[in-house]
Formats: sequence, C-alpha cells, structure tokens
Amino acid sequence: MNKELPKSTKVVIIGGGVAGTSCAYHLAKYGWKDVVLLERDQLTSGTTWHAAGLLGQLGATSTITKLRKYSLDLYKNLEKSTGQSIGLKQNGAVTVASTKERMQELLRQATTAQLSDVEVQVLDKKQTKDIYPGVHIDDLIGSVFMPNDGQADPIGVTNVLSKAAKKEGAKIFEKTPVKKILIKNGRISGVGTEKGNIDCEYVVLATGMWSRQIGEEINVSVPLYPNEHFYVITEPIKELSKNLPVLRDYNACLYLKEDAGKMLVGIF
Repeated sequence: MNKELPKSTKVVIIGGGVAGTSCAYHLAKYGWKDVVLLERDQLTSGTTWHAAGLLGQLGATSTITKLRKYSLDLYKNLEKSTGQSIGLKQNGAVTVASTKERMQELLRQATTAQLSDVEVQVLDKKQTKDIYPGVHIDDLIGSVFMPNDGQADPIGVTNVLSKAAKKEGAKIFEKTPVKKILIKNGRISGVGTEKGNIDCEYVVLATGMWSRQIGEEINVSVPLYPNEHFYVITEPIKELSKNLPVLRDYNACLYLKEDAGKMLVGIF
C-alpha cells in the first residue's frame, strides 16, 4: 500500500470495501488517474468481509440485470488479468415461486434477462426438483434457473478490484480514517485525516451503513440505514454436492448456498 498521503487529488473515496474499490477501479480505468481511496482499517473490514458473495444476474429491471451481468463478466476478466483468485464458482442459481404472482414476476424478469443476452431457463416443479433434489415442491408453481450464476469470495473480489485499481493508477491507503470532510465556500474542499489533509474536488462515500452518519456531519442526507440479516451455517454434510446451485425463495425471505461442505441459510 502507499505510505505518504498526497496533498491533493481529484477525488477521495472513503471506504475500502467492494463498493469503494470498484469505484476506484472504474474511475481510474476510464480516465480519472488522480484517485485516492482511504480505508479506516483494512480493506473489507466493514461489512464486505461477511457478505454472502452471491453472483446473481436476474434483476427487477433491465438496467439491474445488465449491471449484474457486467459485474460477473468483469470479475472473471480481472481474475485473469491480475492472476488473483476471487473464489468464483459458477454453480448456477434457482429462484423458486410458491405463488402465481411471484411466478409471473420471475417470468417477466426472465424475458428481460434473455433480451440482455443472459442465459435463463424457466422450470416446472419436476424440473426444479431435478436440478435441486432437496427442495420441497408440493407448494411450488415453478422456478427460473440461471446456469451461469454462482458465488465468489467477497474478500477476494475486493482484493482483485484493489489490485486492478492500483494498476490503473489509483492510490489506496489503509489504516487512514477520515476525521472530517472539509468545506470551503459551501463546497467540499478536501478531507482531514490523522496523517494530514488532502485537497480534492470530489468525495465519494462508500462507507456502507456508516455513510448516513458521515453525511449528517456536513448536512447531507443519505437515505440509507442498516438492515438486519441473519444466517445459519450447518455442520458438514457428507452428501452435500459441491456444485449445488444457490437457491432463492423470496416468498420465504431466504437463500441457501453450499459453503465449504456445509449449508448456509440466509434470512433477510
């Protein structure tokens, strides 16, 4: 990591999770070489380190679907160009529907995904059982299957984005908490840290659940708040397939994924 803070830069990104490192990479990649990212502790030490790491392409809108497909393609390309693994496993994903309304929503999303060149298959109950043997299908209407979806290691993704960002010219500093956002003549003029101030034209808040708190200090309303998310991890299951697809059930507000020979059940 870089050691000496610059006196000035075009943009300062606050937060060294997957969002902050992605922002640093994309800004530097597309021309803003004068980019500085500041992380208060270590990269991924906020909420990124315990993210689910699911890589799903199906979105509620065409724009979201395109962004998700772009993300998956980007991670695969950066894994090759950096020589660093993100723990990518494209084991597919099944989203089930237990109501007619949910199935109608999934069919609409599937059609949108196909228009974005995303592979998707619409399944009936029996086909769902064939792909995901452990699922109870008596109350299911059907499902959609995304064969190229999967999961990755959030820490690995962040480190790959960080490496790619630095390769493009961005500077990343760990153990550098921002103490204050500096204002001059009603505009952001820089940030203050224990290691000195940095003058800048722009500040990007990529601090997750802390963004609202930081924004309030400069009278900026950030409509963001933490949401509880629970997950349970089982003991190792011998018969559990390493290639078991991710299962999502939005009606039950949960997802399931294989995790190192164990089953992880997330509840949101």
